[in-house]
Parts: sequence; structure tokens; C-alpha cells
Amino acid sequence: MKQILIIVVLIGAMGCGTAQTMKKDNGKGWISLFDGKSLSGWKVSDNPMSIRVEDGAIVTNGTRAHAFYDGPVQNHDFKNFEFKAEVMTFPSANSGIYFHTVYQSEGWPSKGYEVQVNNSQSDWRRTGSLYSIQDVKETYVKDNVWYTEYIKVEGKRVIIKINDIVVVDYTEPDMPLREEGSKGRVISNGTFALQAHDPGSKVMYRNIMVRPLP
Repeated sequence: MKQILIIVVLIGAMGCGTAQTMKKDNGKGWISLFDGKSLSGWKVSDNPMSIRVEDGAIVTNGTRAHAFYDGPVQNHDFKNFEFKAEVMTFPSANSGIYFHTVYQSEGWPSKGYEVQVNNSQSDWRRTGSLYSIQDVKETYVKDNVWYTEYIKVEGKRVIIKINDIVVVDYTEPDMPLREEGSKGRVISNGTFALQAHDPGSKVMYRNIMVRPLP
């Protein structure tokens, strides 16, 4: 009887562990990068006051700053992946999502690609642009509305979707031409970063998820 009881307890514990794992990745391999309550796992550069947590979202609003993911998932080092976040822009807001980047204490990130977040600001490069590499002129979503921004990197191919609509499908050539100052805009590996662009730009990010790929 004692042996049977031990087996039952072990099976129950295994079941609980499985349930916890399923909850963590939603059963489909997606892993949360943001707890909805704090900047735990994120490291902010330049001006920490420009990035805060409010109403279950990361808010970027203020003088230039970047929140770099610095948490335990993949040891914050991603190569092939799917990334998605729910985003809300406010009028005249400009922001961006960097990938394959690395923490730097100040300045615009010099490593990695930027995926644009901008539905009404004066910069003509709109939401979903692979900034200055393959730009989007059309506006697919409005301010003051939550939408989903999705990025997939596999090998040299980058796919960007806005609300499941493919807006960029880019394959990096073997020897990409990059202007001086943008030599780091190449496929490599690294972490993600969310941008606070300027005091007039307010953007909110929630349900920030990643699914690592082989």
C-alpha cells in the first residue's frame, strides 16, 4: 500500500509539472517574456524614467531609452524564433522592436534590426517596416487600438505580420550592403529591445511572447 501511495504521489507531481509547463508556454511552445507587473527580466538604458509598467503593459514614453530583454529565457540570446506582442500606439507615436541586439547603456542600438512601430508619426516608415531595409508605407492599424505585431526569423529570412497580414518578407543576401553607421543591421543572434523614442511618443506593449525555433 505504501509503495502504491508513493507511485500515485510521484505521478501527481509529474502531472503538476507538466501542467505548469503547459501554462508557461500556452501548450504551443510560446514563452512569456513579461510578467505583466514589473520590468523583471528587462534592463533599461539611457533614461529609466521613460519606460514603466502600467495597466499590465510596458509603456514607452519619454526621452530616448530602450528596454532590453535580459531574462532567463534562452539566456536572452535568440537566433531563430517567432516573436509576438500586442501593441497600442497613441497619436504621433514612434517606437520600435529590436531583435538580434545587445544591451548598450546609451544611444540607438547599433546591433540588430529594428521593426517599426508608427501609425501616425511624421516618419513615413510605418508599423511593420524592417527599418531602412524593407520599409512599409501603408498604415495597417490605427492608434488607440490593440493590435498584434509578429516577427519570425529563420535562417536569413525575416517575416513580419501585422494582425496576421504579412507586410514584410525579406531574405538577407550573403553580402548585404549597409551604409556607414548601420553595419550591425544583419542577421546574427541576440536579444529583443523596446524603444522609447521621444517625449511625444507613447506606446504600450503587452503579452510579449517568444517561441524559439531550431
